[in-house]
Amino acid sequence: MKSDGEFGAAVTRNPDGRRATHAGLLDRDEVEGVLSGAFYAPAAPPPQRVQAAPPERPLHYKVICISMYTDDLERLDDMVDELKARGLTKANRSALIRHALTQVDLQKVPKGL
Repeated sequence: MKSDGEFGAAVTRNPDGRRATHAGLLDRDEVEGVLSGAFYAPAAPPPQRVQAAPPERPLHYKVICISMYTDDLERLDDMVDELKARGLTKANRSALIRHALTQVDLQKVPKGL
């Protein structure tokens, strides 16, 4: 390869006379070092996440899921609405059900429940 200048800039040419655009830009050892270190090296393991301890759950109650007929839910909601209209602003489904549980007489529960 030989260089000849055009407007004072050095131009590198291959032995066949074509312009060598990449010559001198990158050092071969440097390129091989980058490729072997970045592209061909084994992937680094993902960083370990520190897991926070789950918050302690309250022991005095549990969240449950029950099924109810839609008619019963409407009746329950109507009762809650009536309690709120009377000024019991904290009335809700679960509070009304808890109150009803204190009133149940098991001796009066029908056998075909």
